[in-house]
Amino acid sequence: MARRARSEMIEETRGKLVTAARDAFGRLGYADTSMDDLTAAADLTRGALYHHFGDKKGLLRAVVTAMDAEMDERLNAVSATPDLWAGFVGRCRLYLETALEPDIQRIVLKDAPTFLGPDYLQASRRACHTSLTERLSTMMATGVIRRGDAETLAHMINGALVDAALWIAGAADPAPRLASAIANLDLLLSGLKAPGRS
Repeated sequence: MARRARSEMIEETRGKLVTAARDAFGRLGYADTSMDDLTAAADLTRGALYHHFGDKKGLLRAVVTAMDAEMDERLNAVSATPDLWAGFVGRCRLYLETALEPDIQRIVLKDAPTFLGPDYLQASRRACHTSLTERLSTMMATGVIRRGDAETLAHMINGALVDAALWIAGAADPAPRLASAIANLDLLLSGLKAPGRS
């Protein structure tokens, strides 16, 4: 039987810890998750956690990075349509809808900003602004939306979406807030459309 490559074993160990942490952080919250229970669930030692992630906060950062990547894939899939406007609006709606998902509510919207602080928030926002700026620039260049400063608009739209997602996630019953946000999203975005575009 061939020996597995060291890199493969490292990735497997990291994957087990991230999976166990995502489950625990999603159910219990970051603060109430015990590192001993978490490593036991992954059938690993606390030493493995320290070796691969430095500490519990490093593991949270890895979980959030994985969740952000998954969310990006989902958002990109919705955006992948020849109709740039429909893809853009669908992307914004999906972002708001993810605020109903329990693990995104607890880990990405609540715990990550609280425990990872401003450095995490700045890096996450930078990635969102870059992607949004590119999409807005493309829609301006093709006459889908009015011309303006794409970077400024990206900051404004992203700010509105993030604030709405936090507002939705913070409710005891978030479904009515989501419905209201989606109902008003078209009103917010409609001013971007170029004259004569349906």
